[in-house]
Amino acid sequence: MVLSDSLKEADLQKEKLQKHLIQWYGKNKRDLPWRKTHDPYAIWVSEIMLQQTQVDTVIPYYRKFLKTFPSIKELAKANLSKVLKVWEGLGYYSRARNLHAACRIVLKDFQGRIPDNPIDLLSLPGIGKYTAGAILSIAHNKDAPVLDGNVKRVLSRLFAISGDPAGGKPENLLWSLSESLVPKGRASSFNQGLMDLGATVCTPKTPRCPICPLQTLCKGRLSGNPEQYPSPKAKKPIPHIEGVSAVIVTDGKVLLNKRASKGLLGGLWEFPNWKIAGKKLRRGSRLRDHIRKEIGMNVEVKESIGVFQQTFSHFKLTLHVYYCEAIDHVDRGRWVPIRSLDRFPMSRIHRKIALQLRNGDCGLRI
Repeated sequence: MVLSDSLKEADLQKEKLQKHLIQWYGKNKRDLPWRKTHDPYAIWVSEIMLQQTQVDTVIPYYRKFLKTFPSIKELAKANLSKVLKVWEGLGYYSRARNLHAACRIVLKDFQGRIPDNPIDLLSLPGIGKYTAGAILSIAHNKDAPVLDGNVKRVLSRLFAISGDPAGGKPENLLWSLSESLVPKGRASSFNQGLMDLGATVCTPKTPRCPICPLQTLCKGRLSGNPEQYPSPKAKKPIPHIEGVSAVIVTDGKVLLNKRASKGLLGGLWEFPNWKIAGKKLRRGSRLRDHIRKEIGMNVEVKESIGVFQQTFSHFKLTLHVYYCEAIDHVDRGRWVPIRSLDRFPMSRIHRKIALQLRNGDCGLRI
């Protein structure tokens, strides 16, 4: 479908679509904590957390985060390590780093007030076109469009738009449609209605078409196979990475390293670890030599603590973890008492290792 035809069709159906959707949303909207406030900061936090994360997972993190950092000022003044610790387990940690950095900019350049215009919002780290539209429409009720995964699916089915909605012409068309459909002065209810419809009715598989308020307007439903819109993505195989990790112990303390502030898991703490090929480092002598080379420390490799796994968005990680006793000392990383490991933000896989150490499940007397 070409852009002009889609927009003409949307214009003809616009009033019915807006009316039916807003009425449906008024009766069926989900009871979510961020919908009980008009505070732009709270809404901003929710939108950042909801990126690539399910609602049920977000809710407890959202409540804890706002309890810990109830305002832009509180978050901006906080140490990044504390922010990451509160975020721990939610994943995609660049979101937390960007939110923290953006709050500092808002406090410094905007007198602590979140901008209510797209140009200034889009200048902040971590805020893209969708998040800016969500903040503008939900917090400020400005006539701004949104286009998250749920909205893409709803609009693709309504107007029978094929292709990958994550980029190129299909995505541009969906943005144009979303913008053309926003009712004057009702953007908040309309946009949240589209989101809820995609989350609860127009689901990726087995959509509940018979109870959809837009069923008579939906070209995807009329085709007899709404699930063909948007076009399904071809699944790529997820690479599997193996690594070895050393829990190096001396005097009841373990060695932790802090990851670089940018990149994957930036700013988190972890036990020393290295990527391996096959069983290359999974022999005591080889691991001992590798630790001497990489850290400059002599250790005695004792026994295996276990094998730990985590699935990230683009790869699977398996860590073979070994208990090592330090023979000498180095001033690299940080030596942390086992009882204090809870204070340091870690990825899920390293937190599993830390919990096993703290609980004594590995059988080691440390």
